[in-house]
Amino acid sequence: MSVPLVAVPADVRSFENYTWHATPDTYLKAAIRVAGVVPVIVPALLPELDLGALLARVDGVLVTGSASNVHPERYGVPASTAHEPFDPERDRLTEALIRGAVEGGLPLLAICRGHQELNVAFGGSLATEIQELEGRMDHRALPHHDQRERFAVRHPVTVAPDGKLAAIVGAGELRVNSLHRQAIDRLADGLVAEASAPDGTVEAVSVTGAKAFAFGMQWHPEYWAETDEPSRRIFEAFGAACRQRREAASSR
Repeated sequence: MSVPLVAVPADVRSFENYTWHATPDTYLKAAIRVAGVVPVIVPALLPELDLGALLARVDGVLVTGSASNVHPERYGVPASTAHEPFDPERDRLTEALIRGAVEGGLPLLAICRGHQELNVAFGGSLATEIQELEGRMDHRALPHHDQRERFAVRHPVTVAPDGKLAAIVGAGELRVNSLHRQAIDRLADGLVAEASAPDGTVEAVSVTGAKAFAFGMQWHPEYWAETDEPSRRIFEAFGAACRQRREAASSR
């Protein structure tokens, strides 16, 4: 059996007089080393892509985090500087990939911005600068030059008992990293909260009635997937779902 292929939507960046379509290597390494899949970066050129043909050839979709935010007009909120920066080309691509994956029964793992994109794709909304809201924690990254310190595991989440995530990492409390200033506001119909922070922030969701693995994680399991047990289990479960999809496709 061939190794599963997983679509990873690109961010759009300007650098050295070029427009780049790229993604952070932490996600790619976790996909290869822990999930056991081959990530394929998909350029954010949606009008020029045959997305149906792409989804027919891959075995899963991994939606990464990013420094940019989903444009608020996509969930009915006027844009402000507090919502910036934006990446509208990625917005269009990821919404199509998320919808296509769920409708086609492809395994889906959506992390950080991806978690927020999943909620928006299903009709939910986001809150920005949540650290300024009464009773909320500061979920932003620590101001540190060392990435290991910025991505350090530092706050608890409670995994819902008897949920889909609990079947992977166990129910109860686990500790995660936190590098975001936006979060789910109105949880979309069709999504179920699988884990939450002490301040009520929805930290993980699953897609109701999904035909395959379909989760969003607000934290960053990719960073510690090789050394942190819950993070490893998440990527291993995603990889197993992708292999199951590949096996099913090969037997047709």
